[in-house]
Amino acid sequence: MSAMGGSSGRRRVSRHRVEATVDEERGVFMISVAAELAEMHPQTLRIYEARGLIQPKRSPKNTRLYSQRDVERLRRIQQMTSEQGLNLAGVETVLEMEERVERMRIELERMRRRTEQLERRWNQGEADAAG
Repeated sequence: MSAMGGSSGRRRVSRHRVEATVDEERGVFMISVAAELAEMHPQTLRIYEARGLIQPKRSPKNTRLYSQRDVERLRRIQQMTSEQGLNLAGVETVLEMEERVERMRIELERMRRRTEQLERRWNQGEADAAG
């Protein structure tokens, strides 16, 4: 028997896994980190910002802060320019069209829901009139 009264002398340690999630819209990356994540030079990000292709958030001290969504957009721009051969005017057009399509998709979904509501009311009114 050990001097600790039969105990092995080891402490039991409990471990808990902590998962952190970051809002993909929240600006968390400084320009150097965002540039590295998007595999481009920081000056390229400044050019894209000047062209209106990207709008990073700003800290209280006016430091550019890029979100995860910004980094994904930068990667998409990089893909369009390097792999698909688009110039920045072409990238602007593609991004504007994608945004327009998304707005139209949202509006169409809203209209579908409204149509379903009206159809339910109509059918309920017919059932009430027949009964």
